[in-house]
Amino acid sequence: MTTTKTQREELLALFEGLRVTDVRDGMDWNMMHHYGSVSYDIRPLFRTRVVGIARTARYVPYETFVPTMKPEEYTEWVRWYYSEVCNDPWSKDIEDGDVIVLDQSGVDVGILGSNNTLDCFSRGARGFVTNGGVRDTDEVILQKIPVWSKFISQKMDQGRIRFEAKDVPVNIGGVVVNSGDVIVADGDGVIVVPQGIAPEVAKYARQELENDKKGRRRLYERLGWELDETVR
Repeated sequence: MTTTKTQREELLALFEGLRVTDVRDGMDWNMMHHYGSVSYDIRPLFRTRVVGIARTARYVPYETFVPTMKPEEYTEWVRWYYSEVCNDPWSKDIEDGDVIVLDQSGVDVGILGSNNTLDCFSRGARGFVTNGGVRDTDEVILQKIPVWSKFISQKMDQGRIRFEAKDVPVNIGGVVVNSGDVIVADGDGVIVVPQGIAPEVAKYARQELENDKKGRRRLYERLGWELDETVR
């Protein structure tokens, strides 16, 4: 995993402004044709884009039944659950530029919601990718917190899922993601670039982006359209 602030900044700068499709091309130029593209069923909650460095965590199904109790007892039990069972120690490690990548092991819960995403965003996280669910989606969209998820879920975590590990390899949409990998995500989905080949991938992704801009700029001019940031 990238360890110094300077290394992180340099890595992020290499990918700044690149689209998912450009990065896909950059992977192809490095003979990674069949790797990196996260399954198309993991989609953005709203149209946005993010470039960041992966910080991973894995959650697994809760193996124990919820005991029968009165509602007021359940309130106390829930406090215990979030403190001891389904907590998020990775959130204390967040650095500016992180994209939080969560493996939910297929459990139907909204592990991401309006509160915890905003808290992580305030700590420097740029966005979130999960093979599970997100809830409170109206507020998440209002707060403009970038999230790519497999589904939307109404369910809370307690009694359903527990924290298992952080900074470990996770499988997100058929791609192994390690903490420190580069994540690029936009309306076309998510792509993962292993940190070791990131500079070379960025080099050729940039080449393809610039070629695309030149070609589209000529077409803008032919059509008499005003140039925008996508062709300058």
